[in-house]
Amino acid sequence: MALQGGGAKEPETHSDRCVRLCNPNIATMKEDILYHLSLSTSSHDLPAMFGDVKFVCVGGSPSRMSAFAKYVASELGLGRSGEDYPNICTGTDRYVMFKVGPVLSVSHGMGVPSMAIMLHEVLKLLYHARCSGVTAIRLGTSGGIGLEPGSVVITRQAVDACFKPEFEQLVLGKRVVRGTDLDAQLAQELLQCSADLGEFPTVVGNTMCTLDFYEGQGRLDGALCAYTEQDKQEYLRAAHAAGVRNIEMESSVLAAMCSACGLPAAVVCVTLLDRLRGDQVSSPHDLLAKFEQRPQRLVVHFIKKRLAGA
Repeated sequence: MALQGGGAKEPETHSDRCVRLCNPNIATMKEDILYHLSLSTSSHDLPAMFGDVKFVCVGGSPSRMSAFAKYVASELGLGRSGEDYPNICTGTDRYVMFKVGPVLSVSHGMGVPSMAIMLHEVLKLLYHARCSGVTAIRLGTSGGIGLEPGSVVITRQAVDACFKPEFEQLVLGKRVVRGTDLDAQLAQELLQCSADLGEFPTVVGNTMCTLDFYEGQGRLDGALCAYTEQDKQEYLRAAHAAGVRNIEMESSVLAAMCSACGLPAAVVCVTLLDRLRGDQVSSPHDLLAKFEQRPQRLVVHFIKKRLAGA
């Protein structure tokens, strides 16, 4: 017998899924000031400004994210060639933000604390703008482990310095641990996009997120060092055996926060050196600049495929 009304709901798709916050206080606030972005729910019409955003692409350097915005515009056929897009965060020098059609390009600075502050405010921005179907991607640089310089790593899990897929934070003096799995389907889509391009080696692997560039990553060339080359090699080889293919300083908090707020997220980083062979980034500047363009090429190809299939 056929059921009359009240049937099961269609499963929610990614395109329908709105950004959620894990904070009941936000709904009761008369105004939400996104201080480090120089935006506010009372002074800006966030749904009008950002309601069509589908891709949030973040990277450490302001100049890199400005160049990425121009590249997105060129590849998507938006605007004139070489046209500058205005920095939306002109009231602050903490971060830069550019909007090109459905793509938001935002700098996050260096390290977990700077990334976390930006993410708190960008996630709230997306929530207030009533965005849905948003995908977040970090584009960056990293040190590889057992990979040739210029290889691109798509992160499977962000792991800590003990190779655990965890992000730990002290909240009100108590240890809070969140998981750091990234969206597996998104990682495979990005890997396929790299195969489409066929321009550079790309792997899916774990990314170790550290709190420091020097001692935290086992470098021998910092101002402080109390371990040997042998100690370093043993540690990096243990990391490789645990599935780690690169090291950077932001992936764990991106994975943890985006997962909590319902955003599929990915980390796409190029390796600038193989840490098993050295500590210093010594490749010529023009070669490094070419390497840094590889995550951008990959992510823009992904965006174009997604938009074409929408």
